[in-house]
Amino acid sequence: MILLDLLHIFGTNVRLYRERAGISQEKFAELCGLHRTYISDLERFQRNISIHNIEKIAHALELEAYTLFLIPEDLK
Repeated sequence: MILLDLLHIFGTNVRLYRERAGISQEKFAELCGLHRTYISDLERFQRNISIHNIEKIAHALELEAYTLFLIPEDLK
């Protein structure tokens, strides 16, 4: 099992679920009410995130927020 920090798990999951939904970063940022570069930074593990923004992202992905902190199956 590979141990990753929460920032990497979260960023990986955001990208994974966004891409599975077929949404560009720009469109996803719009759905979240966030800037595209902010989403890019999250997906590249370059930025910490507030709980408020975690909720925005989970809502846009139609997920429960906790699922964004689970290690993706392909990384186990």
